[in-house]
Amino acid sequence: MTFSKQQLQKFANLIRIEISDEQLAEMNIDSVLEWLDKLQKIDTRGVEPMLNPAEHALPRRADTVTDGNIRDAVLANAPDKSGVSRGYFAVPKVMDE
Repeated sequence: MTFSKQQLQKFANLIRIEISDEQLAEMNIDSVLEWLDKLQKIDTRGVEPMLNPAEHALPRRADTVTDGNIRDAVLANAPDKSGVSRGYFAVPKVMDE
């Protein structure tokens, strides 16, 4: 399959790239398309789809919810210490009633 210069320019316009006439002359789109045609002809029946080329599994751990037991350490970073004794961050009022 051979593409004309006008067709290639139209493709470039459709995918929003700018290609100069010199670059267009150097492009060898036909060889890429021939290679893709060869790939299309490969018989892949019976081959399972591959999600990842690496055959390793990531380590897993139990998904348990914890508080981390670091409440006091987190509250120690509060800039306004007025709420720390009651276990929360005190923040400035942002809305009037």
